[in-house]
Amino acid sequence: MSSSLRASLADDPTRPRPRPASFLMRPERLAAMQPSRLSLSRALALRILREGWRIRIRRFDIDAEANGTAVYEILAPTRSFTFCAFSVKPQKGGRTGRIIGRAWDMQGALIEGPPDEAAIEATRRELPKLYQGRATPGTLVWCRSNRSMRVFDSTVTALAEGRQPDVPVLATSCYLMRNTGLDGNGTFGTRSFLALEPDHPLRGALQAQMLTAVMMREFAADLVDCLARHQGGTKAVKLSPDIRRFLGVGNGSALGLMLFFNNHPRLLNAWITAREEAIALAKALPVTAQDSRLAGLRALIQRLARFRAEDRMRYEGFAPSAQIAEELGQIDAELAKLEATGQVGGVPQRYPLAALADGLEGRLHPETIETFLSALIELVPEQADALMGDLVVSEELAVDPAMTCGALRDLLHAEHGWALEIDMSTPGAKRFVWYKSVTAEEPRRGPVEELPPGTFNLGLDIPSLCQALEAELAVRPAAQRVSRLLIESPDLRLMVSRIQGLRGLPYHTPHANIMGEDFKPAQVVRLLNAAFHGIDKTRDFLDRNLRGVLLHGAPTAADIEAGATGPWFHPAEPSA
Repeated sequence: MSSSLRASLADDPTRPRPRPASFLMRPERLAAMQPSRLSLSRALALRILREGWRIRIRRFDIDAEANGTAVYEILAPTRSFTFCAFSVKPQKGGRTGRIIGRAWDMQGALIEGPPDEAAIEATRRELPKLYQGRATPGTLVWCRSNRSMRVFDSTVTALAEGRQPDVPVLATSCYLMRNTGLDGNGTFGTRSFLALEPDHPLRGALQAQMLTAVMMREFAADLVDCLARHQGGTKAVKLSPDIRRFLGVGNGSALGLMLFFNNHPRLLNAWITAREEAIALAKALPVTAQDSRLAGLRALIQRLARFRAEDRMRYEGFAPSAQIAEELGQIDAELAKLEATGQVGGVPQRYPLAALADGLEGRLHPETIETFLSALIELVPEQADALMGDLVVSEELAVDPAMTCGALRDLLHAEHGWALEIDMSTPGAKRFVWYKSVTAEEPRRGPVEELPPGTFNLGLDIPSLCQALEAELAVRPAAQRVSRLLIESPDLRLMVSRIQGLRGLPYHTPHANIMGEDFKPAQVVRLLNAAFHGIDKTRDFLDRNLRGVLLHGAPTAADIEAGATGPWFHPAEPSA
């Protein structure tokens, strides 16, 4: 918790505060959380605008078949980066978003500084090898992407004929190309995240990957312009600025994000804490009648409602956008009353925004409420952006051998009581196992009876591990040291280190049995996709897969060069 918020809470116990983990860490609530300026992609885009980065094409040698090389220079205030994109003519075979794919429409790399020609050629040679390849020194990310064929081809055809593409067709996906891999942090020999210097522009969590996504998006738009020129000659036109800005990068995610949550508890805790503190600060603003901040908030809510009303995606397990749009209209009406009278429900409030937000619980869909809370963060932009500075964390969890078993047991009950309360003996409580697919080389979740005996479980079975630890601690002397416990029961080390290492951190683990038949992986995947990464229009499939749009409406390289400002989240569909 930030020192300023901690001090304010001590001075005024009635002041709005971060919500408790018992409420927030339930999977259904995590799934409802929405993108905000604290989402990693949006935070980077805002920083690029704020600091005036520059993105320029240094080379674009791509033929009419889409074969060739593009090289971009990215100028940050303290250093430069290069994005190399190697484009090929699409192939029918081997196209997949999985790591086992062998054909991509583009492979690229984000590299520190200006690489020489030898480094560019080495990157071109090594990229297709994937795990048998080796990144050149200074490489931060390797990436891959494929076209959204119908949207991409129709866009090229329209531009070649001298017209803009059909907006209804574009809006079915909202992207030209989709990300099929953003690999860094040591993978393939890339620079590891924690090795980046303290003043490195991309030291923040996943910022190198997000900058690579920015460049994927720029390349996709430049590529359709290039291919249209090849096809249409002088008749061809470029993608309009409005349409170019509207289109993002496609992104698909699945069960691997559940394992990401398991393996990065401190990072997720730090990020959720930052979001909750920003919301609490916004709720505490002393707004009054005719406050200009309320007018700005209403304009944002109206923008959000329109964005949802225009959403053409179909959702299986999540709320339809039409419902969210209608309920945002209700919130706008309540904000109008607050703006006119300075009261909530006809009653003066010390913290009107907190009273309004808290009063929505139980009346509106959680997704609508979390959308409103994300909008509230825009009332405290400087404080929110400063909170993102806490996202450089180490995930090393060390054991404290000197702690007594009694103290460990108290800590277990205080911070993991939810896991002890889950009945793991009921039918279906251990129905599923998380494993790595031999054919797809990706995480899967399958029924125990359908898998070979002894299948290694990749999932972190927190309830079972906590209950096993509790059973052992219950029969040991309270004064006994943890060192003795682990000498005699070394299998408990994982859970002991996790409980001790995450002491005092509220938001590190979903409160759920991920092995149970009632657990829906898509709920946690959506938290990471939508709220954490900042992906819009996250459609769900089969309770486990999600597809959405990254950098939807974000400023383009030309916008950044022109010094663009103002809101860009939740873009309206461009006029035809």
